[in-house]
Amino acid sequence: MNVLPEFSSPTPAANKIKKLNYMKKIVVGLSGGVDSSTAAAILHHQGHEVIGLTLWLMKGKGQCCSEGIIDAANTCEQLDIPHHILDIRQTFQTNIVDHLLKGYSAGITPLPCSQCNKTVKFGPMLQYAREKLQSHHIATGHYAQINYDEETGRHQLLRAIDRNKDQSYFLYDLSQDLLAATIFPLGQLQKTDTRRIASQYKLKTAHKPESQDLCLVESNGSMQAFLDKYLPLNPGDIVDTTGKILGQHNGIHHYTIGQRKGLGIAAPEPFYVIELDPINNKVIVDHSKATQKESTVNSVNWVSIPQPSIPIKAEVQTRYRSTPTSATIIPLENTRVKIVFDQPQQNITPGQAAVWYQDEKLLGGGIIEPKP
Repeated sequence: MNVLPEFSSPTPAANKIKKLNYMKKIVVGLSGGVDSSTAAAILHHQGHEVIGLTLWLMKGKGQCCSEGIIDAANTCEQLDIPHHILDIRQTFQTNIVDHLLKGYSAGITPLPCSQCNKTVKFGPMLQYAREKLQSHHIATGHYAQINYDEETGRHQLLRAIDRNKDQSYFLYDLSQDLLAATIFPLGQLQKTDTRRIASQYKLKTAHKPESQDLCLVESNGSMQAFLDKYLPLNPGDIVDTTGKILGQHNGIHHYTIGQRKGLGIAAPEPFYVIELDPINNKVIVDHSKATQKESTVNSVNWVSIPQPSIPIKAEVQTRYRSTPTSATIIPLENTRVKIVFDQPQQNITPGQAAVWYQDEKLLGGGIIEPKP
């Protein structure tokens, strides 16, 4: 049996690792990257019974496929733990690929990662763990934290300590059942800590480069190449706000709100995409970015708090890397809310997620609707 080396000395990184109260059988999702490998190594080092599980999402290269599966298998061999591969390609096709194609065809820019986490990754992982491996706990290499609030009886989702790597935005749609069963060993670490621990454990993935793109982009070369693989070209007009034709496009699915580059319009001042009109097959541009004071959001999941009956103040992110901005969240019927921003916001994009926080606590999130 392979034995992981002890830390040569009590390091700051080692002291940050949260230890669980008792030993568990834990199924760890392994993509083949350094983060998931280190999460598995940490839990194994703490004495838990760890089982590796890799989801086969699609054909082709990418963190979760091809060489990713091989690297995950190598990690399990190095840790001397079992490794399972779950073929989930059809689920990925239905819930992610088909969903994306439908959204882009309708002139919105879907966010695949949050839906993938809930319906393709965490949900099937936990189901497989319970039904096939007799385990009630799963873990991943995501940078986020989970806390149980005894007062409300809810599992809260918190930002990671490393704000540059925090992935809570993509996890807003996880249910209470999933949060209750999930462990994030890296939530209290900096990314540099993760690399250091991986090196101390002599993991083969310790110096593996990070994936910089969505798995679909990485597999197809670009989002445009992925879309062109499935959607036919549909030429139309690029127009300004008065309806004047400024250029041509090959399909509105090639554009997103706020886009400036790649428009093919010669002008002394840059144009920005401010609206996509799928009915008339037009891309609408202007010299100024589109701004909105309010937006409606559907398919809302309340995470760290029960759904409120009155408006609340929060900090809202409308994209993963956007700066949180103060707003009022007004609950509506049918899992919808209205967000009223304190200041008008640029590039609010239908199909993307709006996620709201109070301090480090993720309160809830949902999908931005097109303007009426």
